[in-house]
Amino acid sequence: MTGPFPQQVGSPGEPRPPEDRLHRIRRRALTLLTIVLLIGIPAGYLVISANQSRASGKDKEAKYSATGLTYGWPSKLQRRLYQVPVPHPAWWVATYETNNWKTSRLYVEFETTDAGLRAFLTSLGVQQSDLKRDDITIGERDRDVTGWTFDGPGTWSGLVHEQENPAPTHDVVVNHDKPGYPRVYLVSRTVP
Repeated sequence: MTGPFPQQVGSPGEPRPPEDRLHRIRRRALTLLTIVLLIGIPAGYLVISANQSRASGKDKEAKYSATGLTYGWPSKLQRRLYQVPVPHPAWWVATYETNNWKTSRLYVEFETTDAGLRAFLTSLGVQQSDLKRDDITIGERDRDVTGWTFDGPGTWSGLVHEQENPAPTHDVVVNHDKPGYPRVYLVSRTVP
């Protein structure tokens, strides 16, 4: 009986004809390619991923084990949470954040113009007249964390801007050593 299916040559029990050399090489190459694709590529990806993860961990470890200020603006989220309105223009901006179960602190240092200082203080909700001459309002603990020393030349002034929780409290010290270009030191504290 003939049908749409071709007839099978040989039965399942019969031995196959010998495989020619070219066919055997192709089959082995295809097997090798399959092994490389199924095992080699994922293994390579895992090695690369592990190295990247290790490098990322070292970067994070270095970042979080650092003490003191790092040059750069606080992130927008930090500025919003700690209510730190760094003015424009401002330069030599440096920040450092610490967190523990009792208090979170953002340390910010920058230099600005007289107009920038007024804008900064107004944004905090205080006036320039609230600054008290020779009043160093940033405590010893916070100075140790940042390495700030307020004993250099210049006219120093400071203020504490206390707010009701959960709003942060701001300790501000200003160095008026360079006329027209005050240097501002700020510690913003929040209680989680």
